Amino acid sequence: MRRITGWLLSTVAALVLLFSYRTSTMGAGGESSAITSGADGSTGSTWRGTSDGTGSSTGDDSGGDDSGGGRVSGGSGTATGSVAQTRWGPVQVEITVSGGKITHVTAVQVPDGNHRDQEINDYAVPILRQETLTAQSARIDTVSGATVTSDGYRESLQSAIDAAHLK
Repeated sequence: MRRITGWLLSTVAALVLLFSYRTSTMGAGGESSAITSGADGSTGSTWRGTSDGTGSSTGDDSGGDDSGGGRVSGGSGTATGSVAQTRWGPVQVEITVSGGKITHVTAVQVPDGNHRDQEINDYAVPILRQETLTAQSARIDTVSGATVTSDGYRESLQSAIDAAHLK
């Protein structure tokens, strides 16, 4: 009888430990989280630059009002996309625009919680950057093996493109 009781307690303890273990696929709350922007639905993207070379427009573009700022697709400056919260961590992209074209793309934030995240992003981010410069839009392919990061990158990139009012 003692053997059965010991075996049963060991099994229960092992199951409790197994189900309480948090893996790297879980968010901070223990549940898988989707890609999200700001809690209030805003993009949180910003634009710093000029619309036609004569004036400057700076500020948060989360309000969605196109009347202020006077930005046009021929402007120059920098736009920072919103932070895309992915299940692996935040992704944020910043673009530099000159003459209405994306001339530079920087990943401001990428998931870096562990060595594997860093390895994946060291491979994927340069590919995503080159795809962006080639496509001049957020319509870029997903990098195999970095699907979640690619999705967050596209989301943040699109909000930066929207902030710069590129077409």
